[in-house]
Amino acid sequence: MCGIVGIVSSQPVSQPLYDALQLLQHRGQDAAGIVTMDGNMFHMHKNLGMVRDVFRTRDMRNLIGNSGIAHVRYPTAGSASSPAEAQPFYVNSPFGIVLAHNGNLTNTETLQRELFMDDLRHVNTGSDSEVLLNVLAHELQEAVHGHRLTADDVFNAVAGVHRRCKGAYAVVALIAGFGLLAFRDPNGIRPLLVGRQETDDGTDWIVSSESVAVEPTGFYVVRDVAPGEAVLVTSNGEFHSRQCVAPSEFTPCIFEYVYFARPDSIMDGASIYETRLRMGEFLAEKIKRDFSHLAIDVVVPIPDTSRPSALQLAYKLNLPYREGFIKNRYIGRTFIMPGQSSRKKSVRQKLNAMCVEFKGKNVLLVDDSIVRGTTSKQIVQMAREAGANKVYFASAAPPVRFPNVYGIDMPTRAELLATGRTDEEIALEIGADAVIYQDIEALVEDVRAARPDITLFDTSCFNGEYITGDISPEYLAEIESSRGRPKVNAAGLSSRQLDLNLNEEDDGS
Repeated sequence: MCGIVGIVSSQPVSQPLYDALQLLQHRGQDAAGIVTMDGNMFHMHKNLGMVRDVFRTRDMRNLIGNSGIAHVRYPTAGSASSPAEAQPFYVNSPFGIVLAHNGNLTNTETLQRELFMDDLRHVNTGSDSEVLLNVLAHELQEAVHGHRLTADDVFNAVAGVHRRCKGAYAVVALIAGFGLLAFRDPNGIRPLLVGRQETDDGTDWIVSSESVAVEPTGFYVVRDVAPGEAVLVTSNGEFHSRQCVAPSEFTPCIFEYVYFARPDSIMDGASIYETRLRMGEFLAEKIKRDFSHLAIDVVVPIPDTSRPSALQLAYKLNLPYREGFIKNRYIGRTFIMPGQSSRKKSVRQKLNAMCVEFKGKNVLLVDDSIVRGTTSKQIVQMAREAGANKVYFASAAPPVRFPNVYGIDMPTRAELLATGRTDEEIALEIGADAVIYQDIEALVEDVRAARPDITLFDTSCFNGEYITGDISPEYLAEIESSRGRPKVNAAGLSSRQLDLNLNEEDDGS
């Protein structure tokens, strides 16, 4: 999961781009980059690390120009971080293009072969974003029929990208001397929105992954970019948009609402905070219905994303809500850190339990989700060490049992605690007295309450239904193989519904 932003303004954009990246830092802590455009000249700075560490005053002074794009990246587990794979990426033909991407292409290998053999283009990293950039560059070259680039040429090139690329992608790009381009995949899996502000010198525009980066930088949200749509803002501020492909059924990623987005964001017309409150309400109803025998004394959230759910759950159950864990805000989010050893090391540095809230009590811990279980197990142990009598664990999301191939770092079953385990076995694995999961039907109903017109979501990590229709069992087996994990016998599995069964030796913790 990454964060992207692009701005076209009548004023220098380096500072608002930096500010927007700070506001999107929760979407990626591995690398950051900014490219600005002055005339037809690009100015780039990118590196590994947090936004505040990547950019210094001398770097900002060199980022001149009134338009630009920026990116924060989170890594794929097990992959080596390299400054070469920090975004944005650059290609010099045609025109010069820089691009930043949030999501994941599912046909990267096919595209790499096509680029090398047919399009005569060279890709120098393992990043699918560089592949996407070169596909866009080739399609733009094919679309131009004269010496002067037009908006029609750009939109025709995006249509070519949609024909060739599969998977999830929200994109911002700069075309040298021309303007800012942004587009979203035909399913709208990854979020993207447009904002604007009126100035004495004209209209400024912004595109961003989340609304939280829009209003604090002086803009206001206009609307979301539609699935399959592209928007183009020329260097002189002219705004164009076009539906570049007939949209597929709108299927935004539901995990954005559970975990990734900031609670103060509005995403595809839905308030993240309100959806998380309703997650707590649905969990409370399930506890009343199926777990009324649990003698719960207090509800404690796992900071930070689970707070709204835990607060509403406690309210609905008429139970005390307490902050039992204090978070060190200077430690990275463990979910997006590469490798289990890094996650294990950072949990104790990140959270500290207050004994006064645990000693002698039956505690219900509430978290947004349970993915690998590494953090959950240590948190349960911390609660017991703080004196808890019983420790129950509730997840605002359903069990994560399947790989995600659309840009979230949970790609192999061996890393997923819930795959092949019952709730009782999961509780035993993390050391809890009981585990309570959200029902997937309740989660979908929750988000649809804010957007009734959305009939389908990407819930693939919960139910194995891959909405792009191109994910085969062989594809998933290849992912596992490439990450050094055992391949899975994929016989008899469909691309729409993968009924994966763990054998006894698989370890999902």
